[in-house]
Parts: sequence; structure tokens; C-alpha cells
Amino acid sequence: MQSPAHAWSADLDLLVGAARLAGARALDFFRKGPDVWWKNEGRSPVSAADFAANDILKKELLSARPNYGWLSEETDDDAGRLDCETVFVIDPIDGTRAFIAGKDIWCVSAAVVHHGRPVAGVLFAPSLGEVFTAVADGPALKNGSPIAASEPDAARPTRMAAPEDMAEGIDRHMIGGVHRISHVPSLAYRLAMVADGRIDGTLVKRNAHDWDLAAADLILSRAGGGLVTLDGAPLSYNRPTVSHETLAAAGAARLSGLVDAARHLAGH
Repeated sequence: MQSPAHAWSADLDLLVGAARLAGARALDFFRKGPDVWWKNEGRSPVSAADFAANDILKKELLSARPNYGWLSEETDDDAGRLDCETVFVIDPIDGTRAFIAGKDIWCVSAAVVHHGRPVAGVLFAPSLGEVFTAVADGPALKNGSPIAASEPDAARPTRMAAPEDMAEGIDRHMIGGVHRISHVPSLAYRLAMVADGRIDGTLVKRNAHDWDLAAADLILSRAGGGLVTLDGAPLSYNRPTVSHETLAAAGAARLSGLVDAARHLAGH
């Protein structure tokens, strides 16, 4: 019988293959004016590319692991997933607004969640030619090379991705201040940027969903960082409610300071 580590590595291979197929399909629509609909009372766009990529992921993944549950942004939720120890958590295109606008920062996000925590994950950004991967107890990789979250550096401000109002509040509580980087339209990709050290930390406004976070959470944790609540707790996935409160993400050495600053900002 395979050890769990081997099983999760096989699942990662499966995720990567499916994500590559889905990303290639999405590229067929990219910058070609795909049909777009609006959901969540007109607040969130979804394109024909999202649905096409979702169909590929669902077919490829569930045909290989029919006993796994399924949670995807573009599939009606099925409460039966709550009875599954292991679940696929999928966002076929994270950064749909950017995709529709013809911008490159969007990705396929796919994870395997076991007992509430991600154990294999991939982010595939086909327009950028980037693949981020991680498996439980393994390294975080970008295009096959190890990545690591940044270490504190007293010689420069903390490079922070956050809404302007949140960044300004954090600035008052972080030693050396904060340099706010420009908006990153894909949340999953923004967390990957923390994982590979391009930015030092980010705050995530409340109401991000499992599918935005699960794969990137694992990649960041295997890169020496963390994604936590303002109580400092790791996230739990595949619950009845799949949205989350305000979150903080950074390398391990910065994370507690960022959480403390964010708690002040939130009035905790």
C-alpha cells in the first residue's frame, strides 16, 4: 500500500496534468472576446473560458479519483462533499476580471484537500508560463525550482499587497513602514508572489473562498510562509461555509507582526 506522501505526489501529478489541459483550453478564449455572464447579483463575472476549463478539470480529476469530493467555483455546490475525507478544490480561472480584460495575471488553481487541509496544489498561469506546485512535506516549486518566502530586511520597507485603506493602516504598525505594490488581480497568484519572495506579505479581505486559497495556501506554507486568520490560526477547508474572514499572509518571520498589525487595524 502506498504511503500518504506517495499518494499525494500522485495526486499532484494528476492536478498538474489537468491544470495544464484546462489552462490550454482557457487560452483558446484569451483576448478573443469570450461570452461573459454575471453572477452574485451582478458583482462577479464568469466567462465561457471558466466553464470550459471547469469541464476539463472535472472530467480529468473525477474520472481518476471518483471517490473524492468536488468543490469548484463554477459548479453548483453539492453538500455530499462534506462526507468525503478528500476533496478537489478548484478555481478554473482565478482572476476572471483580468482574463476578460486581456491581462496576463490569471491562473488555474487546483488542490486536493484532506481532512480540511490542502495536501497537493498547483497554480498554473499559462499566459505567464508559470507553474507553482507543492505537496505535503515537499518543497514549493516554481517551474520546477524551489522557492522561498522573503526574510525580514531592516534596510527596506515591507512590500505589501493590500487594498489602499488596509495598507495605510498597516504602515503605522510595521517597523520600517510599508511599500504598497500595485493591485494583483488574482488572489491565488498574489499569494504565490508571497511564496516566491516577490512581495513580503498581503492582507486578504473577508469573503475569499476555499477555491481562491487552498492551492496557494499549501504552496506558501511549503515555501516557509503562512496564510492565517487574524487569530493566527490556519485555515480549514471543505466546511459547510466556504468563505473566510480577513486573512494575513507572509513569510514565517514576518507573519506574527503582520497579524498583530492587522488586528489593530480591524480593532480586535
